[in-house]
Amino acid sequence: MRRVTQLVHATAANVLSQPPNTSPFSAPFSPNTAAFVGATSSHNSSRYVFKPGVIKDVRLLCLFRFKLWWMIPRTGSSASDIPLETQMLLLEAKQRPASHRSTYILFLPVLADNFRSSLQGNSSDEIEFCVESGDPAIVTSQSLEAIFVNYGDHPFDLVKDSMMILEKQLGTFGLRETKQMPEILDWFGWCTRDAFYSDVNPQGIKEGIMSLSQGGTPAKFPLIDDGWQDTINEFLEQGEPFIDGLQYVYVWHALHGYWGGLDPKAYGIGVVDPDTMSQFYDDLHGYLASQDVDGVKVDAQNISETISEGLGGRVSLARQIQQALERSIAANFSDNGIICCMAQSTDSIYHLKQSAISRASFDFYPKEPTTWAQHVAAVAFNSILLGELVVPDWDMFYSLHDAAEFHAVARAVGGCGVYVSDKPGRHDFEILQRLVLLDGSVLRAKYAGRPSQDCLFTDPVTDGKSLLKIWNLNKCTGVVGIFNCHGTWPGPSINKGDQMVPGAELSGQISPACVEYFEEVSGEIWTGESAVFSFNTGGVSRLPMEGSLNVILKPLECDVFTVSPIKVYNEEIEFAAIGLVNMYNSGGALESVEGSTATDNFGSSKYTVHVKGRGAGCFGAYSNCKPISSSINMKNVDFNFNAQQNLLTITIPPTFNSSWDIAICY
Repeated sequence: MRRVTQLVHATAANVLSQPPNTSPFSAPFSPNTAAFVGATSSHNSSRYVFKPGVIKDVRLLCLFRFKLWWMIPRTGSSASDIPLETQMLLLEAKQRPASHRSTYILFLPVLADNFRSSLQGNSSDEIEFCVESGDPAIVTSQSLEAIFVNYGDHPFDLVKDSMMILEKQLGTFGLRETKQMPEILDWFGWCTRDAFYSDVNPQGIKEGIMSLSQGGTPAKFPLIDDGWQDTINEFLEQGEPFIDGLQYVYVWHALHGYWGGLDPKAYGIGVVDPDTMSQFYDDLHGYLASQDVDGVKVDAQNISETISEGLGGRVSLARQIQQALERSIAANFSDNGIICCMAQSTDSIYHLKQSAISRASFDFYPKEPTTWAQHVAAVAFNSILLGELVVPDWDMFYSLHDAAEFHAVARAVGGCGVYVSDKPGRHDFEILQRLVLLDGSVLRAKYAGRPSQDCLFTDPVTDGKSLLKIWNLNKCTGVVGIFNCHGTWPGPSINKGDQMVPGAELSGQISPACVEYFEEVSGEIWTGESAVFSFNTGGVSRLPMEGSLNVILKPLECDVFTVSPIKVYNEEIEFAAIGLVNMYNSGGALESVEGSTATDNFGSSKYTVHVKGRGAGCFGAYSNCKPISSSINMKNVDFNFNAQQNLLTITIPPTFNSSWDIAICY
């Protein structure tokens, strides 16, 4: 245990104590990096709680399950703040009193053999880890690799590196970058869930799809949710043709068929025999594929832990079911067509071998105001862990709703699929047109949207002072969404006893430094400064990397900032493409920015900046000088230049929605 004690001591924690009748230890991977923490006992059991030591005087972030299905964040300063069922623990402490650099230590309870671990704290500030099989018949006297521990000086690198190590060590899950990404992620969708709940019917589906298309934001994939199994396709009986123009169709089912399993009259869950799960899924998915269904959303996946007794324990059962599920998906749906849902236990998380999309938080509850902002914060924090394995799914939302723009902006920066659950005819197309292009595609950012470093150990929902910032990258720009998640509304809070802090107008700072891995877009000719565009104000500011802008937001207000590196072209032109400034994620429209010199027929040399992208609307860019001319796809067009802000704008007509090459001549 000596090395792990030293690691935790480096974060200002107390020396770890050892409980009686146990022998904790660590197994290092290399001299200066990661280790497994385990323990042995004097007797066999299906469940243990071990106490490796005390943690105090640190800043910590926990991701824990507050319900069987769902995970949320919590912050604190000692082990007593660590709740039951913590599935990720990140600690921060200064290396030295005078140092501005932080050391981060990551604790990841994992799966080992047929046992699952989780973390928790007690009132004595002792950190505990619980090891359990979920089946009294599955016992052991030791768990040698219960908790994975790693440390570093950059939190996002630390999580990424740790998941790479675990992927190799465990071999039970796959990393996000190795997986086939379903194409639905890049198309706007519509889910029937909140529109109809279990009363879904063909007429309503047709009306919902048609009304979105008529507003200029066509839904290219519908997700037919709970209840479709009880419907009859009256259109087919009447001879009416299917709706044209859809790219994909997904349908919903629960892990064991329906919420209560296959037998609706069964007491408890009508469970499919695990030995026949492969056949069950193959029959179900084979039929759906024969009806031109392209994929499925599989719900209630954590139910396996409640039925694992007598079936080999929760880990073994989850592994068996997930493997059967993914085999069927691969056999029946060519596009890796699965969205996992209610799967936020590590039993499920660490068995996502092929699945590339998984829900990252509890539902969007349109009628429960206390959850609207908490939902956004929970997905962002949960994505710290989940974003290394999957594209986090943010769930559907209403476009015509008090929290519509709040959730729309969150999805614009979330790097996720975008789909709403509007009732037919009830849409806010002004909001939807800031997310969806005319062809039904969306401007999806590259990574999972996660909190900025200065937000990691704050509580942006209840502390009464912190704004939430979520960062991401596009091909050519960074993007940061900023949210005021505070406020008092009627209705129950997620955690019983928790009280929402009264809402107030809050101020915070936005900076280019909020965007991690900015070097991926800055390149060699970067000036070190960026053009920062505010969607709300339409203004652009020039900032150095550590510069900042003040932002003031009321509860449930937000803004989104495009951060574009200012680069030097032809030694004197300083230019930064912003993208489509009418879209929330403006820079998501950009494909490339390049410069070149050409000589015209009269021998004059002109320098041209070429910006390639897609989507109609207003293109914007920072330029330190006024251009001579501009064109789109070799057709001359007018431009506007605001010399006070150095903001260049060009109108892109709908005819160029699919792709454009803007040439800006100097």
